[in-house]
Amino acid sequence: MSQDGAQSRYAGRSVAGGRYQLRDLLGEGGMASVHLAYDSVLDRQVAIKTLHTDLGREQAFRERFRREAQSVAKLTHTNIVSVFDTGEDDLDGVTTPYIVMEYVEGRPLGSVLDQDVAQYGAMPADKALKITADVLAALEISHEMGLVHRDIKPGNVMMTKRNVVKVMDFGIARAIQSGVTSMTQTGMVVGTPQYLSPEQALGRGVDARSDLYSVGIMLFQLVTGRLPFEADSPLAIAYAHVQEEPVAPSSINRSLPPAVDALVLRALKKNPNERFLNAESMRDECLRVAQSFQAAPPSIVPGARTSSGAGVGSAVFPPVDQAAQMPQGNVQTPYQPGPYGPPTPTPGPTPAPSYGYPQQGGYPTPPQTAAYAPQQGYSTPAPYTISPQPSTPASGGGGRKSNMPVIVGSIVVALAAIGGLIAALTLSGGDSDKEAGGDSSPSASASEVAGHKGPDTTKKIEKTECTEPDESYNDADKIKVPDFKFKNIDSVKACFQAAGWQYELKDVNENAYGEGTVMTQIPEAETDVDPKDMPKIQLYVSSGNPA
Repeated sequence: MSQDGAQSRYAGRSVAGGRYQLRDLLGEGGMASVHLAYDSVLDRQVAIKTLHTDLGREQAFRERFRREAQSVAKLTHTNIVSVFDTGEDDLDGVTTPYIVMEYVEGRPLGSVLDQDVAQYGAMPADKALKITADVLAALEISHEMGLVHRDIKPGNVMMTKRNVVKVMDFGIARAIQSGVTSMTQTGMVVGTPQYLSPEQALGRGVDARSDLYSVGIMLFQLVTGRLPFEADSPLAIAYAHVQEEPVAPSSINRSLPPAVDALVLRALKKNPNERFLNAESMRDECLRVAQSFQAAPPSIVPGARTSSGAGVGSAVFPPVDQAAQMPQGNVQTPYQPGPYGPPTPTPGPTPAPSYGYPQQGGYPTPPQTAAYAPQQGYSTPAPYTISPQPSTPASGGGGRKSNMPVIVGSIVVALAAIGGLIAALTLSGGDSDKEAGGDSSPSASASEVAGHKGPDTTKKIEKTECTEPDESYNDADKIKVPDFKFKNIDSVKACFQAAGWQYELKDVNENAYGEGTVMTQIPEAETDVDPKDMPKIQLYVSSGNPA
């Protein structure tokens, strides 16, 4: 296409009192459109995303969209697309929210992958690992601020002309999540099934580890040229994320070393607790693995399918644990766009241009956003469980495997634990009359526990978050519970004390965030509460010790 790009009914219009002049249409879909625009105040090109009518008509959603954009605007990093401004304007008589972003001249990651697939069969592993490490560097910053992306995929990653990775659409998934009730029934899922984590597919709360799963899916796709889970419907793909184990990438690309298999498969663990602790640790592993082997061209197994992400598009569907109760006919597949990327093409027509690079054909990434019906805050998922599978018959017979090894092992562990307890009581000298907290405690101090991580006192919450909390969107007499997650408990206590609120502390054994870090809270952040009848807030605080 020419540099002039596609036209839209908004081309030639302006927003923000004439400051931003809308020009070429760069991408369009069921939830939003992205335009190239000119900032007349700062004399520069920008990208403007406008939300469509169904979302823009809700005042609560527009307010949520504005607040999320403000949060994202605080993210400053080389690998993150900058957010400059946000607001709402009247377009064709409809109040339309918009967000002003950095204009990226380059290509979506999927377009880069398509080129490598055509040349090599997949992306060279060293290149894929370095790109993935840059994506994780962006997530590391957002996760430190308590902001979970929720929609990592090639369509939300750009490569500039100088091969700088740019991750985009932080906060958009959460904003759309709050407005999903106008489009679907409560409990329905709107999203990109190919990149959903199992906890997202199950309709559970998500945290930073959900993003790491999506990164794992993307890395699998880069090094093999295909997705690990593909099926004919969004529901079938969601089921696969929950129930099926991915194959090793080296079974598709024979040039991959075992270290790449181990990295990818760890990121794709069904249980979030078995994945990498955080984006930083996964990034370090990507860089270590990239330096540990001799780069070699991909060697794709004959007959292995390759795919750059085309297939099932964005969909509205129930969480996996509700899907069995619903007929397949209830699944809908409205199109939703990637913010900079192109719309998903139907078979036949040439794809629309990708964002920031109009002369290139678009990358057919499954479009936007993994979102759920309103579910406040970034809560840590409950202990992960999957429906039990039928026992596998023992080889050579029709009966079930014997449980005897498990029973014997349990007895041995129990006896060892009892022996350890007796030894501990013996060492303590049986001084039961000493007061609690004395020096006679046989337990090691926190700093002496292997793998203990000390407190991070830089993560503070201001007292004004408690003394001047945000008002509820729905009830002027209520307030929203502040977000205490990932903040140091000392500053949280000071916040509570300033407001006269009550709290209850509960220990959580984990050493990713450090001793004294609030991991989750009940009620969750932004829950509406009556300040005249303020509930006691439960805070789950890291011990700094490994689980």
